[in-house]
Amino acid sequence: MEKQQYQEALLMGNTLKIENLVRDALEKKISPRIIINEALIPAMEVVGEKFKTNEIFLPEVMMAARAMQVGLKIVKPLLTGEQRDYVGRVVIGTVYGDHHDIGKNLVGMMLEGAGFEVIDLGADVSIECFLEALQRHKPDILGLSSLLTTTMPAMKEIILAVEKAGLRDEVKIMIGGAPVTQEYADRINADGYSPDAGSAVELAKKLCKK
Repeated sequence: MEKQQYQEALLMGNTLKIENLVRDALEKKISPRIIINEALIPAMEVVGEKFKTNEIFLPEVMMAARAMQVGLKIVKPLLTGEQRDYVGRVVIGTVYGDHHDIGKNLVGMMLEGAGFEVIDLGADVSIECFLEALQRHKPDILGLSSLLTTTMPAMKEIILAVEKAGLRDEVKIMIGGAPVTQEYADRINADGYSPDAGSAVELAKKLCKK
């Protein structure tokens, strides 16, 4: 299995190449788990590092993430009966009143590419929906996104609702979005803030270890 080829294909956003590499590996009887953990995830980590150091930019990262998704969609159904070792489980969503989802989608794809199980609730998500997802999925992390200054207060309301429901000690909460800052995260009692998708993955990994 040529791991370098996976990396090059993701950096080019070449979905067809990723599909061919994955199918070829499966034909060679390589385990789906090995394809994910030893080829796709390491390749996506390289993409994340290059994004962090400004060697590539958002459009390239989004193309890489989409190519990654193509590979995952092929191998995931084949994991039935095979133990999948997730880094952690994350519930993410854009807060109610805010319909922006590009940034949130990218974070979700990057997290999934890094080995997390991601439950994406979409955009304009109500407090009740977030609470129901926490109770049903019992994630390690809750990710809240807001792209508007007018919807940022919803993050505080959601965190307060999580506390009131007695779930705060069971989940780490990370927030992000264009107007969001570390200072705001501290003010509303979030566990962390990330300015971009690459940093979000690093933050999620740290939070899962705590």
